Amino acid sequence: MSLASVRAFFAAKAPDIAIIELHTSTATVALAAEAHGVSPGQIAKTLAFRIAERDVLIVARGDARIDNRKMKECFGAKARMLDAQTVIELTSHPVGGVCPFGLATPLSVYCDRSLLAFDEVLPAAGATHSAVRISPQRLAELVDAEWIDVCQEVETEPC
Repeated sequence: MSLASVRAFFAAKAPDIAIIELHTSTATVALAAEAHGVSPGQIAKTLAFRIAERDVLIVARGDARIDNRKMKECFGAKARMLDAQTVIELTSHPVGGVCPFGLATPLSVYCDRSLLAFDEVLPAAGATHSAVRISPQRLAELVDAEWIDVCQEVETEPC
């Protein structure tokens, strides 16, 4: 159902975006980066949280970590990551394939500003072996996401 719901989402809202399906798992940032030949930062990971009484999705660059202080400042309450079963129930996507597209339940989606370091990112597409290539701006536009700053700064190595 999950990959099918993402296919339906893109067919309706962005038929020009192709879903990439691989024969290897892309369930972790490291696996996805290797499989797609990109840096871990370009993998757009989608994290599910409960904040106060609402569930939200946050999309961030793959090598970034959530900053708990920034989360509390942004949302006014402590955030708790959702367990795998709850994530599947809310999104229809398995952990490792979670994305903000084709959701089973309407959820607020937030994109962390860390994504803006890249012209193109690769979020999952509803399965542990699928993804799409998309600009961060288009990703946010398609899912009506709000831009926030809740990640720790990522240290990049000088060239």
